[in-house]
Amino acid sequence: MPPLRNGSDPVFLLTGFPGLETYHPWIGIPFFSVYLVALLGNSAILWVIKTNRRLHEPMYVFLSMLATTDLGLSLSTLPTVLGLFWLNLREIGFGACAVQLFFIHTFSFMESSVLLAMALDRYIAICRPLQYTSLLTDSALVKIGLAIAVRSSAIVFPTPWLLRRYRYCKSNLLSHSFCLHQDVLKLSCSNSRVSSIYGLCVVLSTLVVDSLLILLSYVKIIRTVTAIASREERTKAFNTCISHVCVVLIFFIPVIGVSMAHRFARHSSAMVHILMADVYLLIPPVLNPIVYSVKTQPIRKGVWRAFGKRKATRFP
Repeated sequence: MPPLRNGSDPVFLLTGFPGLETYHPWIGIPFFSVYLVALLGNSAILWVIKTNRRLHEPMYVFLSMLATTDLGLSLSTLPTVLGLFWLNLREIGFGACAVQLFFIHTFSFMESSVLLAMALDRYIAICRPLQYTSLLTDSALVKIGLAIAVRSSAIVFPTPWLLRRYRYCKSNLLSHSFCLHQDVLKLSCSNSRVSSIYGLCVVLSTLVVDSLLILLSYVKIIRTVTAIASREERTKAFNTCISHVCVVLIFFIPVIGVSMAHRFARHSSAMVHILMADVYLLIPPVLNPIVYSVKTQPIRKGVWRAFGKRKATRFP
């Protein structure tokens, strides 16, 4: 990467909840609880799928990809969030900030891609059941996983490089307790049109395209299911999609909310933008494992069996 034009790396200041700095140590407790639930929940999903050979199927392979993505997203924001609330570590250098925003955006786009892959899995299972095993082979799953990782990291990679080329002579105060691309970009006093256009293209080619393809897949699924004569079979087919529909809504509703807030509520309270960003990055990793544990019987049984064995071991 070329050196910064102002000769030295800028240092940014993270923001928690303005006006509530005195209560940051207490606010950090629920944030820590949220992170703990996200880390334990997604780790439990991965452990259950790994240890149960009957779950080594495409649907659960994609679920393990989702859990891995949620773990990565949680770990990307955890150090600065808890460091700010509990240790008052507000300063973050450009290098650390660039690394953090790279991983935050990469895992966000990976989550969108995984949700699309899960929609494809449901589409093939319901609309083309006879081709399910021949299309979603082990090699196909590996290729899909690699494609998701390469696509997400490749489209985000240029953003830190572009940000590094700009001069930062405005306020160095960020809007959140973690680094986001648009948040850093607005502090630049250089002509950042290229980076803004690139960021818009990235969003359109990932989140927008993925959401439209997911919607299209469910239109086709609904058409296929409604054509089934038996009511029991229709109910069974829809039940296999409930968990995925829930996690899609959990992910995309906050994304839409953040976009709407940035576009139409720029002059609203800073607290609104802070809470929206926190919900967007923290809530999906927490709720996704809960949804699948409640709605998916093999996962629920696996989790209960794991805790039951531990309990029996501790209290014979």
